[in-house]
Amino acid sequence: MIPLLMYVAIFVAAFFIVTKVVQGAGLKDYTSLKTVTFGDESAVRPNRAAGIISILTIFLMWGIFTGSSLLPGFLHAPGPYEGTTTFTYTAQGDQGSDDATVTVVVHPREQDTDAPEVDPGEGFAKNDSAAIAQWRSGLITVDRNDELGRDDGVQVVAINGESIAPGQSVAVEGGTVTLSDRGTPNFQPNRGWQMEPLYLPAPEEVWTRTLSIAGEGFRNFTLVEHLGYSLFRVVVGFMLGALVGIPLGYAMGLSNWFRGWFDPIVEFMRPVPPLALIPLVIIWAGIGEAGKIILLFLAALWIMAIAARSGVSGVNISKVHAAYSLGASKWQIMRYVIVPNSLPEIFTGARVAMGVCWGTVVAAELVAAEQGAGMMIMTASKFQNTDIVIMGIILIGVIGFGIDMLMRWAERLLVPWKGKG
Repeated sequence: MIPLLMYVAIFVAAFFIVTKVVQGAGLKDYTSLKTVTFGDESAVRPNRAAGIISILTIFLMWGIFTGSSLLPGFLHAPGPYEGTTTFTYTAQGDQGSDDATVTVVVHPREQDTDAPEVDPGEGFAKNDSAAIAQWRSGLITVDRNDELGRDDGVQVVAINGESIAPGQSVAVEGGTVTLSDRGTPNFQPNRGWQMEPLYLPAPEEVWTRTLSIAGEGFRNFTLVEHLGYSLFRVVVGFMLGALVGIPLGYAMGLSNWFRGWFDPIVEFMRPVPPLALIPLVIIWAGIGEAGKIILLFLAALWIMAIAARSGVSGVNISKVHAAYSLGASKWQIMRYVIVPNSLPEIFTGARVAMGVCWGTVVAAELVAAEQGAGMMIMTASKFQNTDIVIMGIILIGVIGFGIDMLMRWAERLLVPWKGKG
């Protein structure tokens, strides 16, 4: 909740600063746009400053909540407790009650630390010590060195003078003590607001691991080879899906028979997630490259077919009538009217299909793959190498974003009439 509120606050502040102060203007009226068509992508261009601030905000929050060394200390969110703390427990039995002190050393998870030696003190309850790693908790068997323990009917009844019963907790300096169902104190150090490196390492740790794998490789393949195999599978699967899906979509958009024949199949397969087809593809094509390509082909096929069908169906009929009135043949209408006017929808579908293929290739490579970004992520997760997992996710996102930018550039180059009527 705190990161979300912080993100919203940064968004609101950046919006008003950039639009009201820097640019000196608020929201523009829709009449100032170059087209009056609402929802037309060519009408609204992304604000460059907003994009830069958005990316910087993500990395800033990443550093804040991981205690990154790239940020000054005053920007770090409160971290987990580290140091030495004590609490006093009260043991009570038929012989009366006695107090003893427990000294707890909370240390970083990657460091091995022994419990400190303490003077046992007087009385039947003896002083204890324990060493607990950050973000972890530890049961402290206080009666292990006491003269009287649970077997003698002695129970812990208070922590720092505050009454406690099994299942209840008492806040102490540096953490919380909870009494287990069997009456054993369990010390939980304060976690703070920062994420444990096991779940989210700092940005510099991910960058260091990226350079390491780029130089040394991972599982007998270089980082470029892993990404290259994934990119090759995506491109081949997408191209095959486009080669079949676009003609199929044109046929469905131009022929009632083709529309009636294939529409039930396309609409049935469209909502089926590609990941659900993995077991069937393995049965059909095995776990080799063919199976992965087929899965990506199916992921792109239905999207491209629907995009082409939608593009053909959305051609303005007045343009077709105008071409007929000028004496154009059916093939000329197809070449100069239907294909150009359907290309914007096809490019939009291609961008969506490429994104779906990128999302699917990771799952496809989880099945007996020896190389690829998905295999790298899955293998790293088994050994809790979160920095490699995040590295793989970022690289997949960057490559996917780059491909989308490339397709947008190709669309502007090949379909300059998009959004111009």
